[in-house]
Amino acid sequence: MKQPAPWSLLLLVGTACLSVATYLQPRAVALLAAEHNDSVLNILLGDSRRIFANQLFVEADVSFHSGYYPSVWDQAAAPKNSQHMTATEGSPEEEEHERQMSFLGPPTDWIDRFGRHFMITQHTHLSGGNEREILPWLKLSAAMDPHRIDTYTVASYWLRRALGKPKEAEQFLRDGLRDNPDSYELLLELGHVYAENFHEDQRAQDVLELALRRWQEKEGGKKEPDNHSKEEIVINLAHLEEQTGDIKDAVIHLQMAAAVSPHPQALYAQITELKAKLAQK
Repeated sequence: MKQPAPWSLLLLVGTACLSVATYLQPRAVALLAAEHNDSVLNILLGDSRRIFANQLFVEADVSFHSGYYPSVWDQAAAPKNSQHMTATEGSPEEEEHERQMSFLGPPTDWIDRFGRHFMITQHTHLSGGNEREILPWLKLSAAMDPHRIDTYTVASYWLRRALGKPKEAEQFLRDGLRDNPDSYELLLELGHVYAENFHEDQRAQDVLELALRRWQEKEGGKKEPDNHSKEEIVINLAHLEEQTGDIKDAVIHLQMAAAVSPHPQALYAQITELKAKLAQK
């Protein structure tokens, strides 16, 4: 039997490749059009990109702790949320985080005691501008999963508070709002940027009022709503309204905060003080 010539095999393979390309090309164009906000890498990864986004966020957390972080072999679980990355000293979130991060405990034996000379055993956080080390991880995480809200809020917090880059914080939050237009968390953080960094009180107030509306739309009907965010939104609104002399609305928003706060005593004291000012007017 006569063997086919090599060139004929190459021609057959080329024809097959052309046929496959002709079949796939319009479908690829349609897929790219449907996913115009995503990169090719995200399209190829599909839903699994959220797993990568979560791991990248964890890597940012590990960098934030300078490598001191629970492994899969440690008894204590890793931090359950990102609030510790933006928590103030002495806050309940910071205290809970300290409890979680005491996962090493005392050495169990002399081998464990000796091994700790070769590992990070001190719980510290990045400071002095070194917080920039977590930003590449957070930006990659946001690219993988643009619907993970805490990626944007944590990055914005450090950009505006520690690194002196509020413009970048604003842009990053607006990128997040394009994919998550109903996020009250992103609007709350954007309100912080306008109030604390740009000192644009009216603009901050407008954003926070929108954040409150979005909170009511998403959380208002839930049995266990996110009251922590609502409290922060209305307290910031009340502070801005007091600065501009709108005492009446400031009282209303402080009353809303007191209704959901686990520790409302200080808020009631502020309400009493503002009502006294209102009576004097």
